[in-house]
Amino acid sequence: MNFKIKFLFGIILAIVISCAKNPFTGKSTMALVPNSQIFPTAFQQYGQFLSENKVLKGTAEAKKIELIGMKIKTASERWLNANGHADYLEGYAWEYNLVDSKELNAWCMPGGKIVFYTGILPVCKDDAGIAAVMGHEVAHALANHGQQRMSAGLLQQLGAVGTQVAVGNKSPETQAMIMQAYGVGSQVGGMLPFSRSHESEADQIGLTLMAIAGYDPINAVKVWERMSALSSGQAPPEILSTHPSNQTRINELTALIPQAKAEAAKFGVTFK
Repeated sequence: MNFKIKFLFGIILAIVISCAKNPFTGKSTMALVPNSQIFPTAFQQYGQFLSENKVLKGTAEAKKIELIGMKIKTASERWLNANGHADYLEGYAWEYNLVDSKELNAWCMPGGKIVFYTGILPVCKDDAGIAAVMGHEVAHALANHGQQRMSAGLLQQLGAVGTQVAVGNKSPETQAMIMQAYGVGSQVGGMLPFSRSHESEADQIGLTLMAIAGYDPINAVKVWERMSALSSGQAPPEILSTHPSNQTRINELTALIPQAKAEAAKFGVTFK
C-alpha cells in the first residue's frame, strides 16, 4: 500500500471512529475533537468576550433574556429525559447574557454560553420572539454544531494535505491551480452548505424547544418575516451564504410548525 492510499485510509478511519450520534437529529456526526476539550476553551473565550464588552445586568431586558433562556434549557432537559438521554447535558454550563450592541445578532458557544445583542431585541419584539431566537441558539449547542464545524475544519485541512500529496509529482503551476480549485470547491461545495444545514437543524430543534417551553412556534416565522423586511433584499445569494435565505427559512419553519406543536403536546403544551 503506497503512502497516498495509506494517508486517505487513515483519514477515513479517523472519521469512522470519531462519529457520534446526536439525539436531537438522529444523525451520526463527526466528533474529531471531544467536548471535554472544546468546552473549557469555549468557556474561557466567552469570559474574555464578556470582559471586553458592555454586559447589561439587572435590567428588565437582561432578566428577560436569562428567564427565557432558562425556560428553553428546561424544555431541552424535559425532551432529553423523556427520550432516554438524561445524561446528555453533562459538561454544559448554561449562561445567558445581554450585551449592549447595535448588531442584529445572538450566538451560542459550545457548552451553552449564549449572548444576545440589544440590537436584535426590536426584531424579536416580544417574549415569544426572544424564545424563537433563544431556541435556535440553544439548539446549536445541543446539536454540537461547534464540535462538528471544528471537525469539518480539521478534515478540510487534512483533505488539503491529501491533495498536495496526490499532486506532488506535478509542476508547481499545476499544483497551485489544483490547490486553488480545492479551496473554492471545499468552501462553496462543502463548508458553506454544511453551515446552512446546521442553521436549518437549529431552526427545527429550536422550534420544538420553544413550543415545549410554551411559546407558539408561529412566532419564529414572524421573527424571520421582520428580519426579511429589514434586509431589503440585500442578503448575499444563498449559495454563497452560511445561512439559508430569509424566505427559505420562513418556508421551512412554516412547514415544521405542526411537527413542533405535536411534540409539545406530548408534554401537555397545546396551542389554539
